Amino acid sequence: MIDTEGGAQMPREAGAAPGRSAWKWSRTGETRRVLLDAAREVFAERGFAESSVADVVERAGSSVGSLYHHFGGKSELFLALWEDWQSSQEQRAAEGVAAARRAGEERPLALFVAGARGFLRGSWEGRALGSLFVDKDGPPGFELMRRTRGHQWLRQNSLLLQAPDDAIGRVTVSVLTTVIGEAGREVMASRTRREAESIVDAAVEMIERLGVLAETAEQYAGDAGPEEAVLRAGEASSGPDAGPAVAGA
Repeated sequence: MIDTEGGAQMPREAGAAPGRSAWKWSRTGETRRVLLDAAREVFAERGFAESSVADVVERAGSSVGSLYHHFGGKSELFLALWEDWQSSQEQRAAEGVAAARRAGEERPLALFVAGARGFLRGSWEGRALGSLFVDKDGPPGFELMRRTRGHQWLRQNSLLLQAPDDAIGRVTVSVLTTVIGEAGREVMASRTRREAESIVDAAVEMIERLGVLAETAEQYAGDAGPEEAVLRAGEASSGPDAGPAVAGA
């Protein structure tokens, strides 16, 4: 993970006063942040392939030597921004789940919904950065990195949902995770906060409906095949005694 506040440990000069050391750390963090902010703006305007190191340092008011010292090159800058984005979204989702647990929530689907809300609201708050990684170019190997991180999200979501390791469980996790990802794209493309919130609410409702359907399908799985189980679940969830379809958090 890229440490955007300080980077790699810097050796302290012999006899350097604590105040001077703290100042150097602060300057290092500030320089890194200025370069990252400039890179975000340049990549957003021109795309990764059409951007250059010279473009970034000119925007940052820095030097080529400073950029290579802190990051190593254009690709490393892009990947540092990607790690920033992933880390912030993971934190937002985790905070949503933690808040739900503190409120006494224990149901896996409700905890998943709480994390989804945190992730999707983070997509709006961080849209200036997150939009860089939606249908845009990147350095060599970035697509593989993105797919690998996607598989990690699937595993984490499977644990949170306590999904069974069978066909219905795996498909459920994949579908719900995809709903969040696509909703995040729509949230980042929204023109207003109100529009973004309406997308968040719609995505949550879809997640709850699909989650309830999957839970009901598991109950009917037994000796039935997956397709028959889902059909039975659909009949049960739409029957007159089924109760509300949305299992709200």
